[in-house]
Amino acid sequence: MADEKVLAAQKWVNSTYAATPGYVRCPEDGRTGWSTMFSLTMALQAELGITPLVASFGPGTLAKLAARPDINANEPNVNIKKIVEHALFCKGYWGGDGTGSYGSATGTSVMALKKDAGVDASNGWVQPKIFKALLSMDAYVSVPGGTDHVREVQRWLNSRYYNRSSFFIGPADGVYSRDVQKSLMKAIQYEIGIPDDQATGSFGPGTQAGLKAHTVKEGDSGIFVQLFSAACVFNSPIVTGSSNIETTFRSSFDAKLTEWVKAFQSFSELDTRDGRGDYRTWAQLLVSTGDPDRPASACDTRFQITRSRADALYKAGYRQVGRYLFDPPGSTLDKEIKDGELADIFAAGLSVFPIYQDNARRLADFTYGQGFEHALNAHACAQAYGFNRGTVIYFAVDYDATAEEIASNIVPYFQGVQAGLANKGKRYVHGVYGSRNVCTQVSKNTDARYSFVSGMSWGFSGNLGFPLPPNWAFNQIKEFKFISSGDSFDLDNDAHRTGSDNGQNTVRANSYPADDFIRYMETVYPLAVQYPKGDPAAHTMQYARHGRYNTAQWKALIGGADEEFIAFADSHGASILDEFTDPVTGLMIDCQHMMAAANGHYAKVQSESNIRTVGAGDVTGWGGDLMTLYAEWRRDVKVYPSGYTYCKEKFAKLGVNSTFPLNDLIEDADGYLIGRRAQKGEHLLGVVREHYGKGERDAGSLTRFRDFFEQRFGGSVDNVVAMAKGMLTTTIDPVISAGRAYLITSIAGVLTKMPQELPEQELLDFCRGFADVLHDRVLQEANAKGL
Repeated sequence: MADEKVLAAQKWVNSTYAATPGYVRCPEDGRTGWSTMFSLTMALQAELGITPLVASFGPGTLAKLAARPDINANEPNVNIKKIVEHALFCKGYWGGDGTGSYGSATGTSVMALKKDAGVDASNGWVQPKIFKALLSMDAYVSVPGGTDHVREVQRWLNSRYYNRSSFFIGPADGVYSRDVQKSLMKAIQYEIGIPDDQATGSFGPGTQAGLKAHTVKEGDSGIFVQLFSAACVFNSPIVTGSSNIETTFRSSFDAKLTEWVKAFQSFSELDTRDGRGDYRTWAQLLVSTGDPDRPASACDTRFQITRSRADALYKAGYRQVGRYLFDPPGSTLDKEIKDGELADIFAAGLSVFPIYQDNARRLADFTYGQGFEHALNAHACAQAYGFNRGTVIYFAVDYDATAEEIASNIVPYFQGVQAGLANKGKRYVHGVYGSRNVCTQVSKNTDARYSFVSGMSWGFSGNLGFPLPPNWAFNQIKEFKFISSGDSFDLDNDAHRTGSDNGQNTVRANSYPADDFIRYMETVYPLAVQYPKGDPAAHTMQYARHGRYNTAQWKALIGGADEEFIAFADSHGASILDEFTDPVTGLMIDCQHMMAAANGHYAKVQSESNIRTVGAGDVTGWGGDLMTLYAEWRRDVKVYPSGYTYCKEKFAKLGVNSTFPLNDLIEDADGYLIGRRAQKGEHLLGVVREHYGKGERDAGSLTRFRDFFEQRFGGSVDNVVAMAKGMLTTTIDPVISAGRAYLITSIAGVLTKMPQELPEQELLDFCRGFADVLHDRVLQEANAKGL
């Protein structure tokens, strides 16, 4: 939306400096952007007598300002005062009347900006570094996606190091970024004694040596604990499945920080996990390689792995090796897997994770159409090698894609990959190779199962200011020449995350990702048929959920599990299945949660005459998850005032801090579809086998979102909005009302507003966000299936 004050600033600067040699006009659209800030910067340079004008606030501009008094109401150059006022408008502060009077409103706004940034706000004067901050696109208030914990550190860094000659005011928006990471690195360099003019913010030998001398641990306090905890905040939360572990900025190393560090060391697959801030942990917090010399159990290479090389790799401690499925025409690298190579690798005890790269070194290599074609080719190559169903193929982004390029080209490319693999029945699952930001955004927007991080490219902008993606499986940390018995070849060391992708150690196996669940149902359901009392389908669902979903609340909602049948099934060899692999996405599905949702829809049938009626069955699945998502939004409402935006950012995504990620939506949709089909008289085992069919194009799991949307919500976005509102406000069932209040207050606190207390439009915006994201999932699925 255009802002009239920003528009006035744009018109003023263009009209005033249009004839100045070298000046570049900014758009007159009322929207703040770098073009406007560059124009204002060039205007300042013109007033300072700098030539030629450049779209950069560099050392020359700073020096010219430093040679004159700080800018205030007594500044004789009216245009410089006007630049201050217009820059304040562009940063969202009032700034005065724009006439260059520099009245009290201008001074007050300058003090507000300083306070927001964390620096001395005792007066409304504009010092050189404040002017530089004014003419940047940095924000000094929280923005969507930012956190109070990060913002606290940003303001502390600005406050403590503002007067250091090589330190400049950084953003205070709550978002960890490349500039913030560089500010922290400079702060560390100052404290270990590196001179200001040598403090570049790079992780060089001097910084590494200094950190090796500053291990911090529980019981310590002081500046290095503050710096270490700041790095921890920037890498927080640690998103691991449904667990999201956060930490706060502090000056004393306490037990809570120890607990977080242990979790981080485990998440990062460090060999020492004692909760101490040793050098290896410092390095892992600060750079994408971490310590490149740490032990690694995985590797990748473009060279053939012969049997002798495979044996040598195994002896050296490696267990997984990345190899290429394809070498594009015209390439001289000869990097694809050779005949007999897989057998040699497997015989040595290694497994393989396949990589697909077709150029992938420039923006033009990435379009939706290319992604689709590459997926078809990758499928054909992988099938020709015999890779098993469910194998993750890592599609490469082998250059430093910017955030804008990720959105414009990289994500559409991977959407094409999704569609191409789905076109072949989802025999294979896509992963992503690239920088931390590429991996995170591709995973978030295209459901990449695992990330293979190009951490070795520590200078990539996509690796600076970004934590490891939550779904990382491999992190490439060091390139070197592997030498064994006179043989040598180039090898990349890859850290491997335990419990993630182990690669494949066989080919042409007769297995299927959902086999565990199908076998589980084939064990429990016959026992339920054999049991002399009750409904076999109900007993099967009750057994599958009884581990975590048989509490007093669940009994009040849909009834308890039959304890006699549970004992009967246990005595005949049955046991709870916690999770299984979804054949479509490769994600781990919480079996108990999914079957609790199925049981809810089986036991509590919604109205057939009025589809918009919501009830207890819905609460066991999507309704209960929606309540917790609402609670999270109200908890985070200062950063995300828009409920619509919150849903777009947090609902049905991978690798985000949310109680309603994609896994849960899959469990809710599958639970509904299985439960309702069984309730209508279909054989439960037949339903399960068909839904998770052996990769056939008509398997129910391939159209789960479309079927869920159409069958539960009547295929209407407006219905979803109405039903979401109903789920959040209905008072017909006291059990639902009490459960909703409990869920919301346990997450957002007792003082939070309940849904019925919100202005109706505000609540509807949240519900519309939920509905639109669900519909987006339907469209993505249809596109992938070619429907």
